[in-house]
Amino acid sequence: MPSRKNVQNTHISDRLRVLHGALLDIVGAMNRPQRDEMLIKEAGIRLDRALFPLLVGIERFGPIGIVDLADRVGRDYTTVSRQVAKLESLGLAERREHPTDRRVREAVITAKGKAMTDLVDAARERIGRAIFATWDAAEIDDLVRLTRKFADAMKD
Repeated sequence: MPSRKNVQNTHISDRLRVLHGALLDIVGAMNRPQRDEMLIKEAGIRLDRALFPLLVGIERFGPIGIVDLADRVGRDYTTVSRQVAKLESLGLAERREHPTDRRVREAVITAKGKAMTDLVDAARERIGRAIFATWDAAEIDDLVRLTRKFADAMKD
């Protein structure tokens, strides 16, 4: 009887290639400047597009160190530090010393910044509802569950 291991390995390799392609498509769509501009417009906010992912990152992951934030958005630490200073001048974020490591500066969202990201979340939900309009609840549940499982495995 032939081994199933080679068949399974080939199937997994094929599926990984398809998954990788899908992820590249998603990342490409997510990284398009037009996507941020569309969300900003849909949310009805006024914010420089370069500051948008930083504001969202601070709200989602904050308090967050400036170096960690720079890594998450794929930008240079010094650039992100200047951009966070701009968010601070707009009253959308604050920078403070880390409570246990005085060498680390971290960014936190302000009430004004949170109000802005709430508008973005509402816009994202409207857009998401349109994307998933033809999906049934079980498909959405499966996508959410499996995407979270995959993201958790990637972090490990």
